[in-house]
Amino acid sequence: MILSWIGALLVGLSLGLLGSGGSILTVPVLIYLAGEQEKVAIAESLGIVGAISFAGFIPYALKKQVHWRSVILFGLPGMAGTYGGAMIAAYVSGTFQLLLFAVVMVFAAVMMFRDEKKQTGTDGVSQISHAWWKIVLEGMAVGVLTGLVGVGGGFLIVPALVLLGGLPMSLAVGTSLLIIALKSFSGFFKYMDVLAGLDLAVNWHLVLVFSLIGAVGSLVGKRVGSRISNQRLKKGFAAFLVFMGTYIIYMNI
Repeated sequence: MILSWIGALLVGLSLGLLGSGGSILTVPVLIYLAGEQEKVAIAESLGIVGAISFAGFIPYALKKQVHWRSVILFGLPGMAGTYGGAMIAAYVSGTFQLLLFAVVMVFAAVMMFRDEKKQTGTDGVSQISHAWWKIVLEGMAVGVLTGLVGVGGGFLIVPALVLLGGLPMSLAVGTSLLIIALKSFSGFFKYMDVLAGLDLAVNWHLVLVFSLIGAVGSLVGKRVGSRISNQRLKKGFAAFLVFMGTYIIYMNI
C-alpha cells in the first residue's frame, strides 16, 4: 500500500506543477498498485482528482488567477458531458475503458512533446479568442472523455483555454484546476449509480487518504514549480505516459 501512497503524492505533484496530468496517473495507480477493479478505479479516480484539483485551485483563487467566464463556458458543459460519459460507461466493458484510456495517455504524451508557443502577453486576457460556442463544444467533448475513462482532461483543457479562450498560462492553469474539479465531481456522482447497478462500491478510505496525500502534493508542486524547467518536466512526463500507455494496451490485449 505504501507504493499507492507514493503514487498519490506523484499525482498531486503533477497537478501542482503542470495544472494537468495528475488524473492520468490515478487510474493506473489504483488498478496496478492498489488492486482496484477497473470501473471502481475510474470512479475513485474522479473523486480523488476532483478533491486534489480543488485543493490546487485554492492558491490560484486567492491570487485571483481564475477566469470565471471560461469556467462557465467550459466547465458547466464539461460537467454535463462528464455525467453523460459516466452513463455511457455502464454499457461498455472495463477492458474497453482501459484501452481507450491508454490511447488517451499516448495522445496526451504527443501533445506534451510538442513545443508550446511562448506566451507574449501579460497576466491579462489575450485579445485573440474564439467563438463562445466552440469553447462550449470543446468543454462538453472533454467532459464525455472524463466520464468514460476517469481523466480530468487538464492536458486538453489548458491548451483549449489558451488557444480557444485566449487566456495566458497564468490564468489557464488555475482555471483548468477548477474546471477539472467540477467535471470530476459530476462524473463521480453519476458513477455511484453505475457501480450500484454492478454490485460494486467505492473504497472511501482509499479515496480519502489518496485525496489528502495528493492535495499536499499539489500544494508542494505549486511551490517548487518555479524552480524546475517546465519544458523538461513535461517531456519527461510525456515519455512516462508513452511507457504506461503501451503497458496498459499490452495487459489488456
